[in-house]
Amino acid sequence: MVDSKQIERTKEIQQRTGRTFHVATRFLPERARHPTYVLYAFFRIADEVVDDAGETPPDEQAEQLESFRRQALGEEPPEGPVLDAFRDIAVEYEISEREINDFIDAMKTDIHKSRYETYDQLEEYMRGSAAAVGVMMTEIMDLDQPDVALPHAVALGEAFQLTNFLRDVREDVVDRDRIYLPIETLEEYDASVSDIENLEFTPEIGRAIQAELARTERLYHEGVAGIKYLPEDCQFPVLLSAVLYADHHRLIRDLGFDTVSNEPELSMARKLWLAAKTRWHWQWNRDPDAVFQRVSTITETDTPQHDPDRPDTTPAQ
Repeated sequence: MVDSKQIERTKEIQQRTGRTFHVATRFLPERARHPTYVLYAFFRIADEVVDDAGETPPDEQAEQLESFRRQALGEEPPEGPVLDAFRDIAVEYEISEREINDFIDAMKTDIHKSRYETYDQLEEYMRGSAAAVGVMMTEIMDLDQPDVALPHAVALGEAFQLTNFLRDVREDVVDRDRIYLPIETLEEYDASVSDIENLEFTPEIGRAIQAELARTERLYHEGVAGIKYLPEDCQFPVLLSAVLYADHHRLIRDLGFDTVSNEPELSMARKLWLAAKTRWHWQWNRDPDAVFQRVSTITETDTPQHDPDRPDTTPAQ
């Protein structure tokens, strides 16, 4: 059983490092909210092994993640409040060992892989880093129809992560020398990897980001369509998460798709306004898909097709 000190510790980690998700988490019922704090803290400390590695050699990063794996699976005594709490949650909710393994494997991928040639490769990475997270979240919610809900949960988890990738192009290059835009997409729109590496935005990069934005928005619609299969007391918080993450797309569009020169961030005032707006619509209509259509600012645009003879319509900077 997770105690109050562990809850407070894991909650503090989410408040500090996952401010957007924290707004939505606060609306979860306590039975799901407390385990969510623990899951997020576990995801975060594992992510920080590779994202904040500093001068730590790759083999030491890998060994630390392997230690986390063993502790999470109960093969070693957990060290520290986060891993101790996660192990309790894993046992109580029978969290799948496959999801734990997939997640740690994805974190280890970040040690040595910083470019993705195709979207299929990126999707394979997200199967551990995003989809596994979505599956674990459904496990603590105790679904009546998990087989029906899981594909939607996977889609929504991938949508959230793709939004992060598109929002954080500059940060990922500067801080981690990573580019999560598929090389095949960049090449399709004649965008240069070296321009991204040099933090030089071009209209071609803008069109590539626009294409990936459209792909991501299709995943949002697929993911939100499955919220109705969640327990009733969990539906609004998950819907709000989708609304908040998708609102980054508004910022990206307002920047002319330039997240190479900019690092867009939602203000707390905007998050609270969206929470209030979503709540108001929710009290009149309990259809998650309908409310998302009313509240979300993403649009159902078609992926732009490259045509070298067509005038550039990327918004001016």
